[in-house]
Amino acid sequence: MQDIHQDPICALATANGMGAIAVIRVSGAGVKALVSKGFSKDLSALASHSVHLGWMLSDSGERLDEVLVTLFDHGKSFTGEESVELACHGSPYIQQLLLQRLVELGCRFAEPGEFTKRAFLNGRLDLSQAEAVADLIAAQSKQAHQVALQQLRGRFSSELQQLREQLINFAALIELELDFAEEDVEFADRSSLKQLVASVLQMVRRLAASFELGNAIKQGVPVAIVGAPNTGKSTLLNQLLGEERAIVSDIAGTTRDVIEEVLNIEGIQFRLIDTAGIRETTETIEALGIERSQQKIEQAKIVICLADSGDLTNLQETHEWVQSLFTLHPDKHILLIQNKADLANSTNLNQQEVLQISALNGTGISELKEKLVKLVLGDFSIQDDTIVSNARHHAALQQTAAALDRAQAGLDGQTTADFIAMDIREAMRQLGQITGQIDVDTDILGTIFSKFCIGK
Repeated sequence: MQDIHQDPICALATANGMGAIAVIRVSGAGVKALVSKGFSKDLSALASHSVHLGWMLSDSGERLDEVLVTLFDHGKSFTGEESVELACHGSPYIQQLLLQRLVELGCRFAEPGEFTKRAFLNGRLDLSQAEAVADLIAAQSKQAHQVALQQLRGRFSSELQQLREQLINFAALIELELDFAEEDVEFADRSSLKQLVASVLQMVRRLAASFELGNAIKQGVPVAIVGAPNTGKSTLLNQLLGEERAIVSDIAGTTRDVIEEVLNIEGIQFRLIDTAGIRETTETIEALGIERSQQKIEQAKIVICLADSGDLTNLQETHEWVQSLFTLHPDKHILLIQNKADLANSTNLNQQEVLQISALNGTGISELKEKLVKLVLGDFSIQDDTIVSNARHHAALQQTAAALDRAQAGLDGQTTADFIAMDIREAMRQLGQITGQIDVDTDILGTIFSKFCIGK
């Protein structure tokens, strides 16, 4: 796509508020000459990627602020258009003063995500890379940053392109057969086509399966710490965080409400939720806390069920409860953890794999952290695998897999080539929608870029 929009736009590219400096981004046809009208020197003939110190001036020539201006020629900027960036002093008053001056000179205020949208429309980024820009800005952990950076660099796009090229070759052979349908000519060996579809389908399914990990990394992994009163839930939370965040007491029912904190383990954010001890109670406030605990179990991706190693009755009840949770929530990771392993009378039921810890003195905590990371990663490697973190991409991959399933069934049965070709074209269309290689509905583009901040 080439130069769909050219009208000059401007916006604050740094965060709102006061700081040492702020950066104002300007993009569009002729913006070097436009900014020059309000700058202390002529920028129109100066080289791309050069930086110039000078004054932004009012219409009457009054000095508004001393700024550093960076220039980018057409085709050499983020948007692909002629661009100018002004680094000014970070006073919110100065920021607004300079933005208003740019509007007077002929700019308009940019819409949310419009700079990145122009980069996409001008062919500087494909659609999946453009969406990665927002993910990169929002990244709150090392792994979220890495996943977004891989997508921005085109790793995901490259894999999708390879898949599409294989399907294009497949479709060409099928379409050729259709052209000679009356002559009953078969241009492609059916067994080879079956292998090709099976291979592409396997890769698509793995990409789709990675969304669970990608979404967890992007949003953080909710982990509910649950169990009966006095099993050490708050002590475990404090031990994991390395600080006294929750009140610890021998009195049953101390935790009346849920406590949520964020823990970063190996670049993955875990949202730890310490819940009220679950038991029968007539005490109104405690009962409300227990009700919220049940809600947090529903929301959690990982549930740590804490049992008291020194209490055989509690161990048996917790074990039974864990079995019921497995049945009720097959999509969740349920961990049975036996606490207070340091006590002389601790007991191990040996009924299933459990982790023995002491939340009080830290025994087994490092092993628990390793277990949490392994549960999130599964058989994926963030370094070696492409990880899908965008819900739109995931939906398109699922639709691609469904179309390939139909094509595979058609090859196995007596489906005519024209129906198989339709399914292959649908798979190609869905993959193309992810990167924007085919026309994407304007409403979809509007939804995607409306989630960006104004200066991006």
